[in-house]
Amino acid sequence: MPTDLRFVFDTNAIVSAVLLKDSVARRAFDRAYTQGKLLVSTTTVEELNEVLRRKGFDKYVTEDERIEFITALVREAILIDIATTITECRDPKDNKFLELAISGEAI
Repeated sequence: MPTDLRFVFDTNAIVSAVLLKDSVARRAFDRAYTQGKLLVSTTTVEELNEVLRRKGFDKYVTEDERIEFITALVREAILIDIATTITECRDPKDNKFLELAISGEAI
């Protein structure tokens, strides 16, 4: 079992953290980043990349800033291989975050 704190954020929380610098999501993300390890999977990074590249976000943060954020996240986070299939979420698109949390032994 890992001794460091491990955190999983869903795409909406990360998008809020990126776009809204004073948001609760940003404070939670920053605290998790400084006090533990962020976990990602190939699937969660692909979804985040697709969402953050949408042109609608240009009025909040430049595309270059969004790309830099994703690059830094991938560089600093722990990439987890998903070993468990979950089908418990009401929204099936959220199963990937539970799979990540369980496979990565997040808190």
